[in-house]
Amino acid sequence: MIRNLQHFALAVPDPEVGRKFYETFGLTGAERKNALVMQCDGRSQDQVMLVEGPKRRLHHISFGIAADDVVAAKARIEAAGLALLDPPCADAPDGLWLRDPDGTLINLQVAVGQPIGALASPLVNSPGDYRRIGQRGAPSRDMRTRPRRLGHVLLFTPDVGRMIRFYTELLGMRLSDTVAGDMIAFMRCAGDSDHHVLALAHSDRPGFHHASFEVGSIDEMVRGAEHLVEAGYRPAWGLGRHVIGSNFFYYIRDPWNGMAEYFLDIDFVPGDLDWQVRDWDPQDGFFLWSTGGPPPPDFVQNFELA
Repeated sequence: MIRNLQHFALAVPDPEVGRKFYETFGLTGAERKNALVMQCDGRSQDQVMLVEGPKRRLHHISFGIAADDVVAAKARIEAAGLALLDPPCADAPDGLWLRDPDGTLINLQVAVGQPIGALASPLVNSPGDYRRIGQRGAPSRDMRTRPRRLGHVLLFTPDVGRMIRFYTELLGMRLSDTVAGDMIAFMRCAGDSDHHVLALAHSDRPGFHHASFEVGSIDEMVRGAEHLVEAGYRPAWGLGRHVIGSNFFYYIRDPWNGMAEYFLDIDFVPGDLDWQVRDWDPQDGFFLWSTGGPPPPDFVQNFELA
């Protein structure tokens, strides 16, 4: 049923603080009646929505579904005894609105993932495979990082198993991998999909951990992180490579102790592939290698206020 991730929304005391962070991160901001929205250059799809609220917390997540799935989705939601809700604010998209087991607002809208902007990824030479010929490979020191798309979000939950059942059995997502049973779970969309578009980590309460944005090169990741640190934001963890999903990563703390991640080279799972779910040891649950060593002690701390 769920075909793509459209955007996530945060309620924050001062949306302008969020705009400054995400614009420094490389996104482009625009104002709506009651919200700020952030997009990736060259991609006409909202990726982040910032609404005003008394404290920072996840406001909602919006997923795209096919038009042919709307009637079946509505019937399944109602059969499960869940209430269909009105949109929470004037700038919220149309579609079906409901709450997941942790109380997070979920939107299912008829929408496809919009094409990625025309920014080309650099050609890379590898042993015996020369794709950049007669050209210098190092980018300008003044390069700016421009994320191509929102790839996934990771949420805290007190009951990983319950959330897996909700998103797979009711909303049609597919489980890709887990860590230590119910420590962390990674889920992808129906059809062709990145290894994960939604991940869940165990905590004593719900919360927002991070959102991850795809970039075109390692240079973009590192220079983007350096640019954010120069602007006064705190690095969190990276540069490194995950085992689960295989992507390179670099995490930066946002203004509210959540995180934004640059990622590159994630595993891709065709919809007709018989992908084998694997339960990983915690040693592989976080990283294969990292220039910063293991994740910092507060990397999995839930800063969401109750």
